[in-house]
Amino acid sequence: MYHSKQRGITLIGWLFLLTPMAIVLYAGLRIAPIYLNYMKVSKSVDGVAKEMSENANLTAKTVEVALEKRLNIESIEFPEIKDFAVRRNEQVWTIEAKYEDVAPLIANVSLLMQFDKVAEIQ
Repeated sequence: MYHSKQRGITLIGWLFLLTPMAIVLYAGLRIAPIYLNYMKVSKSVDGVAKEMSENANLTAKTVEVALEKRLNIESIEFPEIKDFAVRRNEQVWTIEAKYEDVAPLIANVSLLMQFDKVAEIQ
């Protein structure tokens, strides 16, 4: 009697294999624009910190104005200027962008990302 061994993966096996990979790929596609936006925010904060380091008469308002101009140039709509904090600790000024962004995934499931970018003006 001849018995053949079954080889390969079945359709159900492919579904079990590809479904988690598809979900991870979809999640990656949803969060990629948010991280690209964060990279622009980070670059803007660092740029303003570097630009303001040459200014001797710093005030919180001058830093905020420079930051708002940079956000407009980079076409960053979120986070808004109100989500940034400009503080002075002794002799060092800091710019902090602390915000959250949500990427809807499936139905009522979302991915929450928290960002906290700090740059010192020296």
